[in-house]
Amino acid sequence: MKIIIIGAGPGGYETALLAAKRGVETVLIEAGPVGGTCLNEGCIPTKSFCKNAEFIDHLQEADKYGVGSLDFKLDFSKVTERKNAVVEQLKSGVESLLKHKLITLVRGRAFFKDQHTVSVIPNDLQEAAQTQDYTADYIIIATGSVSSSLPIPGADLPGILTSKEILDIDHVPNRLCVIGGGVIGLEFASIFRSFGSEVTVIEYCKDILPRFDTDLAKRLKQSLGKRSIEINTQSQVTEIQIRHTGSEEKTEYEVTFLRKGKEEKVVADKVLMAVGRRAAINSLNFSDVGIEAAPKGVKVNEFMQTNIPHIYAIGDINGQMMLAHAATFQGIVALDHIMGLPNDIDLNVMPAAVFTSPEAASVGLTEDECKEKGIAVKCLKSFFRANGKAVTMGETDGFCKLVVAASDGQILGCHLYGPHASDIVQEACALINRKTTLSQFQSIIHTHPTLTEVLQSAING
Repeated sequence: MKIIIIGAGPGGYETALLAAKRGVETVLIEAGPVGGTCLNEGCIPTKSFCKNAEFIDHLQEADKYGVGSLDFKLDFSKVTERKNAVVEQLKSGVESLLKHKLITLVRGRAFFKDQHTVSVIPNDLQEAAQTQDYTADYIIIATGSVSSSLPIPGADLPGILTSKEILDIDHVPNRLCVIGGGVIGLEFASIFRSFGSEVTVIEYCKDILPRFDTDLAKRLKQSLGKRSIEINTQSQVTEIQIRHTGSEEKTEYEVTFLRKGKEEKVVADKVLMAVGRRAAINSLNFSDVGIEAAPKGVKVNEFMQTNIPHIYAIGDINGQMMLAHAATFQGIVALDHIMGLPNDIDLNVMPAAVFTSPEAASVGLTEDECKEKGIAVKCLKSFFRANGKAVTMGETDGFCKLVVAASDGQILGCHLYGPHASDIVQEACALINRKTTLSQFQSIIHTHPTLTEVLQSAING
């Protein structure tokens, strides 16, 4: 058996490593750096920025801990230097792992020659005139996604940033306008507020984080507002213009938006377009070989198969759940199906985290989703201000909400924000995955004092 994997992001390279571990010969094709968007211009560099932001936040509160007032200055060049070093370290690690005798890493741009053959134009320009053909029994597409943009005047102006460009910015803007109140937009809003920017967020939907629990979104909005992040919801951006300041060295942007029928404007030094990502359906010539794809992504079944049974699509390219860990586990599902192996992976129980300050996280069904499905539920809540560990940390802003089936007490969802929410949610994920009930969870002992006791507090009411 031989497998071709197109794309070396988390889904692609981890599936290649697992296939090789199982003794399957694998060709892994990547036009850019290994690690994909997540490692190079997404999850990892952003979290590196988050750590810098967290450190600054702690320094600003040093006097509360008896350290005394600190006079410090942010050296942003060191921030980006550290971010780049983190990315390079992890990328080097992935490169080393891929030096497996059963993995052939091919550098170049791929396209389908036929349903079993992939041609590659090598990255080496000297060889660009020659394509290399690779044939396999199975092909897995893992070509990811690209940043979305609004179809409005000014969206393509020079200097309008995406999540990729803002990671390479060489200074902290005095005023930052973030278009989009989803995960990406809020993370950068939080980061640059800590760095010292005045931040305005413009979100089209009724609430920030549209796909998260409504209670969580509303409470997090209030929390971010306390940090002087201005958030405008139910607001439609209609135009971006460059304002002439009279100085050739300084450019300002004027963002016009409608809020509740009223036109408003915000002026910023930089504008971040963070309105989500879309499947990179133009990354390959799908139609030439008959692979069905919609604007949302390549169509797949529960095994990640496309309409052509021996061709699979995992990760952002299928548009189902644009998360790095989703791509990884979709890859396992696909590989297991190829090899005829059973598994009990439930892709519906998919945790998600937002690395704002404070963090937010979610897994399972929301209260609104349960109502739509006709599932009777009860919601149990607790607050970090009553958690001993949170109080000692001085991080008491946060809450936890558990969605529980009224019929049998099964835990269906967990939604929380507060310190280390991204870590705490994993316990809830395990409970939901194993269909744990309230009574079963009540018998599980938690260490005291720990942040995870917010789950226990919610259970015990």
